[in-house]
Amino acid sequence: MISFLQTFLPIVIYFLLIILLIIGIILGVRSIQTLNKVDKVVDDVNDKVQSLNGFFNLVDFTTDKIVSITDKVVEGVSGLIGTVFRRKRKNDEEE
Repeated sequence: MISFLQTFLPIVIYFLLIILLIIGIILGVRSIQTLNKVDKVVDDVNDKVQSLNGFFNLVDFTTDKIVSITDKVVEGVSGLIGTVFRRKRKNDEEE
């Protein structure tokens, strides 16, 4: 009985290892194919984003100009309000 198990069990283990190796190879090939497809999708998305860079630069330039204009307007209005209140305080102090 023991001699039977000593000869039979290594055969079973080798058979299972061969099956495991074949499954590993199949999974490896499938994962490589999947990664190639993902790489193609990423390249396509990257190309589309690069084509929109000009539009994004235009939007960025426009928002920068709008911000600078609104900053100047707010500065002017706050300066005007500040001078009005300073004059009132000086007039109140003189009286």
